Amino acid sequence: MEAVSVLILGAGWTSQFLIPQLKNSSITFAATTRDGRESTIPFTFDPSSRDIKPYALLPSATTVLVTFPLTGEGQSKQITSVYRKVHGHTNNWIQLGSTGIFTASHWNDHNSSYNKESPRAIAEDELLELGGCVLNLAGLYGGERTPKNWVTRVAKTKEEVKGKKALHLIHGEDVGQAIIAVHENFSKAKRWLLTDLRVYDWWDLLQDWGADVKNAVVEAEGEKAAQELHYSEWVGELMVEGNVRSLPRSAEDLGRVLDSVAFWKAMGSWPCKGRPV
Repeated sequence: MEAVSVLILGAGWTSQFLIPQLKNSSITFAATTRDGRESTIPFTFDPSSRDIKPYALLPSATTVLVTFPLTGEGQSKQITSVYRKVHGHTNNWIQLGSTGIFTASHWNDHNSSYNKESPRAIAEDELLELGGCVLNLAGLYGGERTPKNWVTRVAKTKEEVKGKKALHLIHGEDVGQAIIAVHENFSKAKRWLLTDLRVYDWWDLLQDWGADVKNAVVEAEGEKAAQELHYSEWVGELMVEGNVRSLPRSAEDLGRVLDSVAFWKAMGSWPCKGRPV
């Protein structure tokens, strides 16, 4: 099989944004799925097998992107070593992860403390030891993923709204842009934290989206289901009770918050998507 610049192991949600950008940039690529749909290569990572046959069906690549989670000790070593047994060692590896591992109580950046006992973090650390790069992503949105649709899952009462502080997001278009930037300017043995550079205040979003969310619940579940949802009123009352004078609240008042400036500065590329609607 002809060599490519980027091999995507697991052409899932991210690929709907990444693949068009690769095409527009004339970057050669190949992608895998479990079932080989849409002209992808059938491939399933089996952590219990060191059989080289599935890897022989993959092309050699400059950059190998792993979009599915690797967990615990051994999986990063296995997938890289078996691939390299077939295709050689001249390849860079990128693993997509989550910002959920970062544990500092206020500002977190790529150098902040994180949960080293997390199964995903263990596998990510192993990949870093092998010279790979980890991109820990904030909440993903774009396409069918709309943050406004998450509202009733995160808060359905005034008390639940009271506890909501910061939300961090990154659009799929910006994830694709970030992956290409790392491919072109590889960060060996580096963990990065990625957001869209914003710290969103849940109160601000709930006050803005409250009426739309309530209308959507009426359409989907009926009037009765929406009767107890009063997001705008709850936010206003909480502002009075907490002596909050304006929205959005300052990042200094939102508890655990994320800083991704270092990644975008290092790449010389900045996110292009603004506030979700």
